Amino acid sequence: MIANEIIIDNIENDKHQKNGSRNLKRTILFFAAAVAAQPATAGEPAPLPGCAAAIAYSEANSGVALLILEDGEVRCRSADIATPQELWSGTKSLVGLMAAAAVQDGLLTLDERASETLAEWKGDAEKEQITLRQLLSMTGGQASTVGRPQGYLDSVKAPLAAAPGGKFQYGPAPMQVVGEIMRRKLVAKGEDGNPRHYIERRILMPLGVTVGDWRSGPDGAPLMPQGLVLAASEWAKIGEFVRGGGKLEGRPLVDEATFGEMFQGSQVNPAYGLTWWLPRSTPAVDIVTRSTDITSHAAELPADMVVAAGAGDQRLYIIPSLRLTIVRQAKLDLAALAAGKKRRLVRLAVPVTVAESGE
Repeated sequence: MIANEIIIDNIENDKHQKNGSRNLKRTILFFAAAVAAQPATAGEPAPLPGCAAAIAYSEANSGVALLILEDGEVRCRSADIATPQELWSGTKSLVGLMAAAAVQDGLLTLDERASETLAEWKGDAEKEQITLRQLLSMTGGQASTVGRPQGYLDSVKAPLAAAPGGKFQYGPAPMQVVGEIMRRKLVAKGEDGNPRHYIERRILMPLGVTVGDWRSGPDGAPLMPQGLVLAASEWAKIGEFVRGGGKLEGRPLVDEATFGEMFQGSQVNPAYGLTWWLPRSTPAVDIVTRSTDITSHAAELPADMVVAAGAGDQRLYIIPSLRLTIVRQAKLDLAALAAGKKRRLVRLAVPVTVAESGE
């Protein structure tokens, strides 16, 4: 048996940073193993080497669930993987999948201008140039904001903070704008205009995913940048779907070309695709990208790894080459986060938005 331990560097170690010997404290998020062929055995496969240590470390650092699947089989799990937990920005990655489904349904294309649907953007020299691809890649010019996400229409009305395509700015507004675009497109087709219902009908229900909850924004519409509540076992089903290339029973559930493009970064931030994080070196210097745990170690990580991430170290890791899907969920201390307090052991993946923000 050959076991490879994969450790993701996640947080700064102030002590080591001061003496200059090391500027990151390693947080073990998962152990992955490449296991030699073994005779088939009845029942659940044996746990991966290091499973108990990974669970212990996760729980010591506010973890509430850890689940590792290899080839779809449970190889490591904490005691409770059935209690739904807030995904926070892990929700955003469902927006990318929604777009891929919508392309297959003929509702949109990635490079169409958003102003084709948002008539109020026509005549605005910058906004009328924004494409759906730019919204999904956080390069549409919308600002990174703090606080509760605005409703769909208020997000559409918000001024830009940068020229479209020129800068990566992580925040809730682009996802809310996509929500409004989907709403209008669905209504124009005579269909239910609720984007949550569309995602459930087109993706979650076919995959057998049970939704714990999905919070709504101030306008009563389902939040697109956050709000989805899933158990680790349910989030893993989405991970397995992505690991399998976006297919269900051998057939594409979403547009195949668009699915592939979700995992291609932009020129301004190669480490962020269409709502998914990627292990790529990047020129982006924004606080969100700089605080992720995969860009500075891109050369050490599997090139095909993709990540959905949310505040409080909610993580969905998918590594097709290692046949792995990993879910890690943790408690989020909103009071401490809102007060600006740093937790010693776990740094949030995307700290630019706090307390029910775009996180």
